[in-house]
Amino acid sequence: MTERIVLAYSGGLDTSVAIGWIGEATGAEVIAVAVDVGQGGESLETIRQRALGCGAVEAYVADASDEFADEYCMPTLKANALYQGHYPLVSAISRPVIVKHLVKAAREFGATTVAHGCTGKGNDQVRFEVGIQTLGPDLKCIAPVRDLALTRDKAIAFAEEKGLPIETTKKNPYSIDQNVWGRAVETGYLEDIWNAPTKDIYDYTATPEFPPAPDEVTISFEAGVPVAIDGVRVTPLQAIKELNRRAGAQGVGRIDVVEDRLVGIKSREIYEAPGAMALITAHKHLEDITIEREQARFKATVGQRWAELVYDGQWFSPLKRSLDAFIEDTQKYVTGDIRMVLHGGQAIVNGRRSETSLYDFDLATYDTGDTFDQSMARGFIELWGMSAKVASGRDIRVAGK
Repeated sequence: MTERIVLAYSGGLDTSVAIGWIGEATGAEVIAVAVDVGQGGESLETIRQRALGCGAVEAYVADASDEFADEYCMPTLKANALYQGHYPLVSAISRPVIVKHLVKAAREFGATTVAHGCTGKGNDQVRFEVGIQTLGPDLKCIAPVRDLALTRDKAIAFAEEKGLPIETTKKNPYSIDQNVWGRAVETGYLEDIWNAPTKDIYDYTATPEFPPAPDEVTISFEAGVPVAIDGVRVTPLQAIKELNRRAGAQGVGRIDVVEDRLVGIKSREIYEAPGAMALITAHKHLEDITIEREQARFKATVGQRWAELVYDGQWFSPLKRSLDAFIEDTQKYVTGDIRMVLHGGQAIVNGRRSETSLYDFDLATYDTGDTFDQSMARGFIELWGMSAKVASGRDIRVAGK
C-alpha cells in the first residue's frame, strides 16, 4: 500500500508546491488539509480545488472558526495572555486547532506522516510537531522547507515547470499569518529593527493618526466570556469579528515588538489584533472589580506562565492543563459590563458595572456615609510593618558592634 502523508495546506505557493515536492521526494500520496480559523481570503472550496489541481489525492477542509474562537481564543482571553507583555498569541493559539484536524485527517485517510510548511528557525515547527507527538504519538513529522530543501526560488521554478494552478510571480517581501484573533507580519524590510513599519504592512487596522469620531462600546461578559456588544447577544466569534471591525477602524491593536523566539533568537514582529486587544483590555478591567486582590495578583503570574507555555508549543501539556483549571476557577464571578471608548489607536475603559463586583461604594467613598472604620488603621500598620521593624533593629544592632 502506498504511504500517505497529510500536509498542513494554506493554499499559498510553498504548500502548493510541497504537494508534488513531497511526492517526488518520498513516493507517498499527499492529502492536503486546510483549516479555516477565520483568516479570511479565499473560500475553502477554492483552496480545496487548488490542492487537488496541484496533485493531492485528497483534500480535507475544515471550518474551525467557531471552534477556534470558543476553545482557543476564549481561554487566551480569560488568561489575559500577552507573551512578554505584548503579543496576544495570534499564531501560537491557531496551531493546536490545526494540529487537531491534521491528526484527525491522518486517522481518517490512513496516513503515517504529517507535514507542515515551517522553517527550521521559527516557533511553529515546534508547535506543530510537539502537538502532533502528543495527539498522534505514532505519527511521523516532516517539513519540506526544513527537511526536503524546498526554498522559495525552487518552489517558483517547480510550480512553473509543472504548470501548477498557483500564482508564482507576486513579490511580497513579508511573511504573513492571520486568523480572526489577529495578524502577524515579519521578515523583509522589517528585519532592520530601526526601520519603521510602512502603511502597506497593515490590513486589520486603519491609520490611527486620522481616526473617525470616537466609538463608545459596551461589552457584556458572563464568566469571563463576551456575550453581548451594546446589548446585542453575540457568540465569541461574532464578538471578536465585531471588535476587529470597530477597534480596527480606530487603529487599535497595532503592536511592534522584538520578541524572544523559542529557538533562542530575537525576532522583530508586527502584529495587528484590534479585537483581541480591545477584549483583553475590557476583560482585565472587569476582573479588577470582580476578583479578590491576592487571587488577582497570583492570576497575573499564572497568566504570564500560561502565555509562555502556549508560545512555546505546550498547549497540550499537563502544566498548561493545570493552569487552565486555576484560570477557569477565577472566572466564576467575572460577569458584568465594560464601557470603553475606541479612538485614535486606544481602547480606554470609562465605565464598569457588575452584580458580582467587590467594589463597595460605602467603603471607598471619602464623603458622608463612609463605613470604613479608620480607627483600625493604626494597629494594622503596626502589625504590617512589624517584621521590617524588627529586621531594621537587628541591622542597627549588628552594625554598632
